[in-house]
Amino acid sequence: MSPTAQNPLFTIEQEYGQSIWMDNLSRDLLTSGELAQLIETRGVLGITSNPAIFEKAIVGNAIYDDEIAAGTKSGKSLNEIYESLIFNDIRTACDILLPVYQKTNGIDGYVSIEVPPTIAADTASTITEARRYHQEIDRPNVMIKIPGTPEGLPAVEQMISEGISINVTLLFSVASYVEAAWAYIRGLETRAAKGEDISNISCVASFFLSRIDINIDGKLDKLLKNPADPTKTEKISALKGKIAIANAKVAYQEYLKIIALDRWQQLAAKGARVQRLLWASTGTKDPSYSDVMYVDGLVGNDTVNTLPPGTIEACADHCDPASRIEAGVDEAYRLIASLKDPDINIDLDSVMGELLIDGIDKFIKPFDSLMKSLDGKVKALTPA
Repeated sequence: MSPTAQNPLFTIEQEYGQSIWMDNLSRDLLTSGELAQLIETRGVLGITSNPAIFEKAIVGNAIYDDEIAAGTKSGKSLNEIYESLIFNDIRTACDILLPVYQKTNGIDGYVSIEVPPTIAADTASTITEARRYHQEIDRPNVMIKIPGTPEGLPAVEQMISEGISINVTLLFSVASYVEAAWAYIRGLETRAAKGEDISNISCVASFFLSRIDINIDGKLDKLLKNPADPTKTEKISALKGKIAIANAKVAYQEYLKIIALDRWQQLAAKGARVQRLLWASTGTKDPSYSDVMYVDGLVGNDTVNTLPPGTIEACADHCDPASRIEAGVDEAYRLIASLKDPDINIDLDSVMGELLIDGIDKFIKPFDSLMKSLDGKVKALTPA
């Protein structure tokens, strides 16, 4: 039996137009041939990385020691050593995925790398680093990740205008996604106005999922602890584990509205690619929920789902593919609106603001931890 036969991952891609990317990267994955195998047997069409992933990959892994020692011997700074490690991994991953990039005409086959999380609130530094990362990695299928913050979006627009493919990350609210979509459009318009090619630029908008349910469910659980009549309890319980997918479905409706506009159609006529919504944070955290709920629930055309390795294997085993992104849309709007019910009274905008701040912090902490661990390795590997 071929690896694609009866494999839900391939069904999702081939029948429903959604690309499966993997949310993981390490040198072991690259040198062992595992990534190449995942491309063949699991249909992996791209890779995303972030500081937390690099911390997990590098800390305590001797596979990097020779390169760290060589960098130390040549007088490289700690940051230069760090960048040499991650840039080399990104280049290697890009090379492995290059056939996918070529086969899909630049739709897939990307490897995402994030600019340092410590500059998330600095537009000028984000532009400088995004441009430098793109130049130094020097691969056609590298995608630079920039947070979809108020400071990050002008950098997204600038990079798109320079022809650099971008992954807009840490999007939680529908409003933030819409702003990211318009940053992409404005960048393309600027580039097109100069008579430059816009047909070879790709952009994804990474819309986070499980973190929303974790936050909302926590607030709902607090409400359920208070004495309430059975009607209220049922109403509150009915929202658990439902808001993230509902929020994503609403975002997809905004996507459909945007690509129907004349302003977008004019860019499409010049070869522009749609900015695909990418479902991120798709590993289910609550064991009482399906381990593939953020896959099955959001299959749809012109989207990407980036899965951690465990979710890839779970999906290969028991996903139930069907085009669901446009199913139950009215219910999705109702679920979001029900948060305003006086018995629930959860301010979704405030939740999204909390998640954005927390999301940046979740990248800064492992980045700082990685640099401290790397400093320890440098000292340990430096001859006395």
